[in-house]
Amino acid sequence: MQEGHIPTVLQVTPELNAGGVERTTLEIAEAISRAGGLALVASAGGRLEPDLKTAGGELIKLPLHTKNPFVALLNAWKLAMLARKRNVGIIHARSRAPAWSAFLAARITGKPFVTTFHGIYNGRTSLKRFYNSIMTRGDAVIANSHYTREHILENYDVPPESITVIPRGVDLNVFDRAKVSSTEIEITRADWGLARNDARCVIIAPARLTRWKGQLILIEAVKMIEARRPGALKVILAGDPQGRHGYVNELKAAIEAAGLSEVVVIAGHVANMPTAFAASDIAVFPVIEAEAFGRGAVEAQAMGVPVIATNLGGYTETVLEGETGFLVPPGAAPTLAGAIERMIDLGPERRTEMGRQGRFRVHTLYSTAALQTATLAVYERLLRNAEQRKTVTTHKPVL
Repeated sequence: MQEGHIPTVLQVTPELNAGGVERTTLEIAEAISRAGGLALVASAGGRLEPDLKTAGGELIKLPLHTKNPFVALLNAWKLAMLARKRNVGIIHARSRAPAWSAFLAARITGKPFVTTFHGIYNGRTSLKRFYNSIMTRGDAVIANSHYTREHILENYDVPPESITVIPRGVDLNVFDRAKVSSTEIEITRADWGLARNDARCVIIAPARLTRWKGQLILIEAVKMIEARRPGALKVILAGDPQGRHGYVNELKAAIEAAGLSEVVVIAGHVANMPTAFAASDIAVFPVIEAEAFGRGAVEAQAMGVPVIATNLGGYTETVLEGETGFLVPPGAAPTLAGAIERMIDLGPERRTEMGRQGRFRVHTLYSTAALQTATLAVYERLLRNAEQRKTVTTHKPVL
């Protein structure tokens, strides 16, 4: 292998819909393509298929979102055949169910196998821990934060030297406030029910509409604030429900019961997040379970928006208390309400300064370019090792 040359890489992921796993898959596909390699992505597909094509990647459609063991075995065989036919150099799995298929394909073909921990997996039973352990079986294991690395070392038998910490990146060419016009901001705010001269502080909570993301805690906190400061807030719940209609109905009922129908908007999936952040004053991430990384908080800071997040997981690394935002305990609506009021009381100028500090830190630590460079370096190291092993085997003396 020539130094710096990336051959064909096969990334394996369940689907290509909205989410950090999918975005990272596309970003690495772009880096592989730019480095002269062929970026294959095996997946069930989804709304980001056009984005993959734009990134220079090629989709191989397989039902890799399934947990059916018989389908998983068939997927493994198909991935192995694909790896041989397309001369794949690296197989990189990004989720547990497809990782089992990818692992078998890598062992069948003798290809280096990479895994990325994009999340913290529940391992309450021995069977679940075994299922999760597939993500530790990579020749290289990538953790998306130092918090994730510590979780891996505490819960699995993994050599520390096999784990590489590569934080998720933010595309600073996309998440750039200078590229969002005042007209775009006005249109977005109007869509949220805000008049041009509306002085309310706009909070955006960008996350999938699922219980552990803490939207119900935020609604409870907003109810407390509105009781003390009527008309102080406009709150946008921006996230894809992904079929969780029961939870959406619960959110609507909570909003109505709290008398917040004019305050809280369920915006659903938002395609243009840079503009959504630019149209907001504060970004809130009230999760009740640890996020492995929490890309949304980094994207908000890239746009110069101060953040309030739960003092769990990756947020403890990406949000600096009192400098780029505030951290609060999980599930504590009164404390969250207090943090929001503190942010309101800072005023526009202090919030802007806090946002400026956050933007500088993101540019320093969390760029997409840094993610891409570090991941390609892992690939190159594994390929060099594979070449060296091949050379040793080829020249082994016959006794």
